[in-house]
Amino acid sequence: MLLSAVDAVRTRRSVRAFTAEPVPRDTVEYILELASRAPSGTNIQPWRVYAVAGAARDALSAELVAAHFDPGTDAEEEYDYYPTQWFEPYLARRRKVGWDLYGLLGIAKGDTVAMARQHARNYEFFGAPVGLFFTLDRRMEVGSWLDLGMFMENVMVVARGLGLDTCPQAAFTKFHRIVRRHLGIPDTEILVSGMALGHADPDAPENRLETERAPVGEFSRFVGF
Repeated sequence: MLLSAVDAVRTRRSVRAFTAEPVPRDTVEYILELASRAPSGTNIQPWRVYAVAGAARDALSAELVAAHFDPGTDAEEEYDYYPTQWFEPYLARRRKVGWDLYGLLGIAKGDTVAMARQHARNYEFFGAPVGLFFTLDRRMEVGSWLDLGMFMENVMVVARGLGLDTCPQAAFTKFHRIVRRHLGIPDTEILVSGMALGHADPDAPENRLETERAPVGEFSRFVGF
């Protein structure tokens, strides 16, 4: 059953446990086709997408998980996603979502082993059958990052409208060298994000996580109304 655009946005969330039910290639292509209607400055459409599934996904995941526990020389961040010094209200929000998730999973504060094991789930795409990777030409400027963000949001909303779920994942950027080797991504492209795509596992406790949103009045100012 297709969801309306409003319902797709309203029910979109970052799912961290998927079933093994496959997502056909034509469905992935349809999602990307619709998502490409995203706006971009002077219609340059700067995004590139690499989709992986099946044995190729499994091989990539295995090497990424191994690198997570023994990084070696493959660990190198592509770019700084977060500020070097946290400040409010963002620090409190970050901590809350982390501890809310760990609480659902029964991970206690200070249990670094369990935390590392949970983080490794990123590199398994949280069990999703399809992984998507989004890149930009390194010569592009900030505007193209905005364009890519709108495109990625379209991917997530269209997928949700089709009854699928997603999880955007910056965790992959730390091991961009491994992702490049497996997917043939040239060094001229910067790996901006990965994304898990599939069917949410309704029985997984982590999928009960309901993240809060600040009220409109907290982040908006209306003038002339």
